[in-house]
Amino acid sequence: MNKGQSAGKLPARRLHTGHRDRSSRSYVHISPMRRISLPMELLKRFAINVSKPSPFIPWGIRRIQAPKAWRYATGKKIRIAVIDTGLDYGHRDLEHAARAGYNVLQPHLPPHDDNGHGTHIAGTIAASGSGSGMTGTAPDAEIYPVKAFDQMGSASISDIVAGIEWCIEHRMHIINMSFGMRRDSLALREAVRRAHRAGIVIVASAGNDGKRRADYPACYPGVISVGATSRKHQVLGMSNRGESIDIYAPGEKVMSTWPDGDYCVLSGTSMAAGYVSGAAALLLSIDRKLTPGQVKKILLQSTTPVSHAGRRIKTGELNAWAAVRRLLRARHMRSGADTPIRRRTLASTVRTHPTRARRA
Repeated sequence: MNKGQSAGKLPARRLHTGHRDRSSRSYVHISPMRRISLPMELLKRFAINVSKPSPFIPWGIRRIQAPKAWRYATGKKIRIAVIDTGLDYGHRDLEHAARAGYNVLQPHLPPHDDNGHGTHIAGTIAASGSGSGMTGTAPDAEIYPVKAFDQMGSASISDIVAGIEWCIEHRMHIINMSFGMRRDSLALREAVRRAHRAGIVIVASAGNDGKRRADYPACYPGVISVGATSRKHQVLGMSNRGESIDIYAPGEKVMSTWPDGDYCVLSGTSMAAGYVSGAAALLLSIDRKLTPGQVKKILLQSTTPVSHAGRRIKTGELNAWAAVRRLLRARHMRSGADTPIRRRTLASTVRTHPTRARRA
């Protein structure tokens, strides 16, 4: 595995099926039994000394302004499936969110995390610190771990498809897929299509090759494709970019939960996807009738500017508070309360900022 890969990237060398013209949009048929892997040997773990007397909020959560949204939405009763390596059910910050889930590899066993990647993603989405723990994007959301990746971070496409089918059958609201591959799979594409048609919001990491196109399944229709940004509001060097990226989110040195009650710091688009799944949960906890398309539209219309190579780009960075505020405004207007007095009340309640009037 080359050193250019990083967290959440599935190495394409195990997926090669022959040469393909990059301009071609035809399928590359990959056997559902072909295995794909997370580059776990490249995940650099940093020791975290957590000794604060109260729950702490990582920088990425503050960057997307999630704490401002918690007054109105916390993701309560929203079911989020994380198709990954499982979950550490014993972690104090995840005990409130952990649900039964599904172990694709060994259906008779719980989906315990024997790797770490899945627990890290789950923490970013829905950790709720107790004592000295961390708080995630949607602290009251429910996490349903779907274990399709084994201890070595390896999974077959057929196992991932089986995990998606479980999500459809058990009526998940959101599916987080923090993995990607360079080649298309008809079986995976069809599974994603069925999940989208079932009304499930699907979030996937764009990949970490620094190329101008998202990996699969992030670039499938209906999926929210997530790239990663740095602390400096710039596209992270390893992140894929371009028109196939729907939205960016923090992906540099993201601290989150880790097995055995620990914490670690990882970087990559895998981590960024967790923020978007959490933000989607905030929106759905306000209005569960939102369709996947509506959730995506609200998130994309509520972003903050991002730059790359010194220039501002069209695709923005996730702003959870702006998205929640936009939805609250829309619901308020639909209620027939579009009057000067009601607008002033809403502005005070939602803490909106005044904007300059524009001439018609």
